Amino acid sequence: MSQEQNQNQNQINIELNEEIAEGTYANLAIITHSSSEFVLDFIRIMPGVPKARVKSRVVMTPEHAKKLMKALAENVSKYESVHGVIREDNSQQGFPLNFGAPTTEA
Repeated sequence: MSQEQNQNQNQINIELNEEIAEGTYANLAIITHSSSEFVLDFIRIMPGVPKARVKSRVVMTPEHAKKLMKALAENVSKYESVHGVIREDNSQQGFPLNFGAPTTEA
């Protein structure tokens, strides 16, 4: 078997339909786990709206969660080497519900 044929056998054809390709914006992720799986909930919180909704949930094995963690760390490192260090705002405990905007009164 030639090297090219061997490479073709190891490739996965991944389909990305238009709806999924648009993506879903999330500005909060909540991660929980059990002994057999990790659950990643991606949430969009909007200013002035007291209720947020999970926009996407991904469930994976602990092994795949660790592979994701390593891949994300590698990609953040590559990003920062090109664009500079990503600044983190550690001044708030938990997550912001008001996005730093002034509160409104009726």
